[in-house]
Amino acid sequence: MHRALQLAAQGPRTGPNPRVGCVLLAPDGRVLAEGAHRGAGTPHAEAAALAALPEGAARGATAVVTLEPCTHTGRTGPCSRALLAAGVSRVVVADTDPNPRAAGGAAELAAAGVDVETGLLAPESRALNERWAAAVGRGRPWVTWKWAATLDGRSAAADGSSRWITSAASRADVHRLRAEHDAVLVGTGTALADDPALTVRADGREVEGPQPLRVVAGLRELPAGARLRDERAPLLHVRSREPHAVLAALAAREVRTVLLEGGPTLAAAFAAAGLVDEVVCYLAPALLGAGPAAVGDLGVRSMPDIARLRLRSVERTGDDVRLVARPVPSGVWSADPALPVKEAAGVHRDR
Repeated sequence: MHRALQLAAQGPRTGPNPRVGCVLLAPDGRVLAEGAHRGAGTPHAEAAALAALPEGAARGATAVVTLEPCTHTGRTGPCSRALLAAGVSRVVVADTDPNPRAAGGAAELAAAGVDVETGLLAPESRALNERWAAAVGRGRPWVTWKWAATLDGRSAAADGSSRWITSAASRADVHRLRAEHDAVLVGTGTALADDPALTVRADGREVEGPQPLRVVAGLRELPAGARLRDERAPLLHVRSREPHAVLAALAAREVRTVLLEGGPTLAAAFAAAGLVDEVVCYLAPALLGAGPAAVGDLGVRSMPDIARLRLRSVERTGDDVRLVARPVPSGVWSADPALPVKEAAGVHRDR
């Protein structure tokens, strides 16, 4: 199962499907074949492993899989039936599938006489697909809210200029963060004021491969010459300011993860609606004294209502500090007592 998890981790972090790995074992314990899911439209891990064997070679084998074999026919066929057709006699599963459209494979295999075991290294499997599982379970994308600020909490100077608050290392780290999400979201205010490209870049150039979906939320129209309208990446304009409506539009497109890079108004709307799953803040050792705050009004009027986050990590990116924090499901937020502070070669992103 450890090997299957290694295979799963090689799959893409973006896309509508989870990362899954599979190892097929002979009755004597020898490894017959391995497989991993490489993204939407490609064979699932079980099918990939079976395809590596001659016909009939998997009869009596054990399939060790990081996620419950699916029963769903979508871009590919159901893995549970592929395992049955191959004559696999035992299936060991790390974690059950939270997607109701695909779940039920373990029960189907067991009903057909296959020896099925579940729960082996389940926490490791869940950690691997945490964001995907949360998106599927909630019916809306996982939202990572990223922002950069000075030590006094400013996201721009009094005249509106913001380039550059953070270091080149932090800007490079944002590009890495963007590449790990299906979509990048800003409001029309940011789109009109900054004319961002919202693409993943390295050394000033777009990286090879697919770009995240660029999403603009709001009612105002984008200029015909806006950089968001170019051919470098797809664009979706959701004509709504309501966070739930924006996420519903993205969920309908099977978007599982969103990087929220909007200004203080859009960020406050998502945070106040309880629709932020993780916060990534780049804090620069600088002061402005005036200018827009990093986040707008959250409705907090007194200290008992303060919105506290649970700190998960602290790293250096150049001269800046990168903080990662999350809300606590219970609504009671607190900081972890001891956190490592480490150097990070990071990459951050410029718009």
